Amino acid sequence: MRVIPIVPHGTVTKAAGTLEFRVPPPLSLYVHIPWCVQKCPYCDFNSHQVRDSFPEDAYIDALIADLEAALPLVWGRKIVSIFFGGGTPSLLSGEGLDRLLTAIRTRLPLLPEAEITLEANPGTVETGKFAAFRAAGVNRLSLGIQSFNPEHLKALGRIHDDAEAKRAIEIAARHFDNFNLDLMYGLPGQSIEQALADVEQALAFAPTHLSCYQLTVEPNTAFAVAPPALPESDICADMQEAIEARLATADFIHYETSAFARAGRQCRHNLNYWTFGDYLGIGAGAHGKLTLHDRVLRQMRWKQPKQYLAKVAESAPIQDEFTVDAADLPFEFMMNALRLNQGFDAALFEARTSLPLIGIESTLRQAEAEGLIERRPGYIAPTRQGQRFLNRLLEMFLEEND
Repeated sequence: MRVIPIVPHGTVTKAAGTLEFRVPPPLSLYVHIPWCVQKCPYCDFNSHQVRDSFPEDAYIDALIADLEAALPLVWGRKIVSIFFGGGTPSLLSGEGLDRLLTAIRTRLPLLPEAEITLEANPGTVETGKFAAFRAAGVNRLSLGIQSFNPEHLKALGRIHDDAEAKRAIEIAARHFDNFNLDLMYGLPGQSIEQALADVEQALAFAPTHLSCYQLTVEPNTAFAVAPPALPESDICADMQEAIEARLATADFIHYETSAFARAGRQCRHNLNYWTFGDYLGIGAGAHGKLTLHDRVLRQMRWKQPKQYLAKVAESAPIQDEFTVDAADLPFEFMMNALRLNQGFDAALFEARTSLPLIGIESTLRQAEAEGLIERRPGYIAPTRQGQRFLNRLLEMFLEEND
């Protein structure tokens, strides 16, 4: 596995009981598009089914107004990545996305090499639209395939079939040299052989990135009301190990819990999350995390699209905003950084939290004694055991806070 270098972006000190961030971390922009053609029964994201159409122009106007209102919090900071998530961002027209990206560029400085990702579902793929997305500046696509098996797609409530999935990937590959495919395993009635067949089919399209994650039944979803019969946990664990082994032979780096990439193709936007970087979130239900000179601020926009549009019109897009307590920062940092299989530079902890690493030394020692982390000079990483029992590892830092 290739080591992903992490370089602290500045010196951070702690002054008289207060936090002091002299240089903020990298900043990303997240844009939420909350509409879908159909709500999937496993989905607990903020997505809303489109009946006939959605107010694209009004929503883009609201996103621009939301961004403008947030500018005082991020003056002078450059954007390292943009991620259009949902929902289904590929429901946007090419013209609409171009207008939105143009508005973003005129209000925020983007790094020349900024990664700009857009999520798409196969049922919304059109050749002309993908060409327009690329022309607008999107340079990375993420396709929600989930499976190539018709029965499993039906069980998941997806609007596309296996033929549409393959066609969507073929179109994406013509316009993007950097694209991710989402796959799920542990599906109703799925065998290990079927899970691996999905991986083989995905590899045949030569993606640069794969996200492979286990189906879980989340609260407030249709599956929570009527749970499907899923494979036993031991079978799912075997699926996970088989997928990891197969992707290793295909030269994919397993760099995060459920993320695999070709060398140099790790998702920079998500890496910024996992290294506890900053992100401004705009759009209905979007979350954000911003480091100011003396605190870490979290925000959440109004969730319902109609309510969000109304609140933006009132110059009040934020539903909730609070300062993260200093005592919670170690857990929040570890909840992200310990997802990285290769671990993180120990100096990053102080750079991102303004707290000395010695403050959590007892927990680090306990985790090391239990075989959940390993420490090398200047580096901390989860062991194989720590990766498998990540929840237990994170609980240790939560218990320290309690």
